[in-house]
Amino acid sequence: MSKKQDIMAATLDLIHEEGLQSVTFSKLFKRANVGSGTLYNYFANKEELVNAVYKDARMLMGEYLLQGYDPEASLYERFKCLQLNRLRFGIHHPKEYLFIDSYSFSPYISPELRSMDDAHNSREVVLSVIIEGQKQGIIKEMDSHLCHQLIHGIITSILKGYYVQKYPLNDIQIQQMLEASWKAVLV
Repeated sequence: MSKKQDIMAATLDLIHEEGLQSVTFSKLFKRANVGSGTLYNYFANKEELVNAVYKDARMLMGEYLLQGYDPEASLYERFKCLQLNRLRFGIHHPKEYLFIDSYSFSPYISPELRSMDDAHNSREVVLSVIIEGQKQGIIKEMDSHLCHQLIHGIITSILKGYYVQKYPLNDIQIQQMLEASWKAVLV
């Protein structure tokens, strides 16, 4: 890992453990095992650092969302693939998932970064599935971004319970969650 990656990983760890407000550069120097000069070579301030961590997390999530995605599959299969990949990302990268969820609407995140799409345009893919379903009369007529938040919120709620070991996520429960999330947006 490069020094920059060490700093970003330490930032994510500290945010996960203590919350954003508790993260200080002195804690980061110790956690990342770097000097102040090294940190300032990469980031001018805490806001710039947090935005870089957010961008990396969003890019990683975008990669996950489109794994195995087939644009030729049925609307239901595409929806299910996106939701299952969102769940898998949350299971495999809980710190990143919770960071994105907690800070997407924070004033700490720049408006440009908040509205960015990742290199794979995963947000646009999700929105296009919703809009296509609405045009077909399958998915409820509502703002596509609101619908996206609704289905994202279902996964987020499930993952938060999973993180605190409220319940396991076996194959049956995952299928039930996918079906419930699909039915939540059906007409």
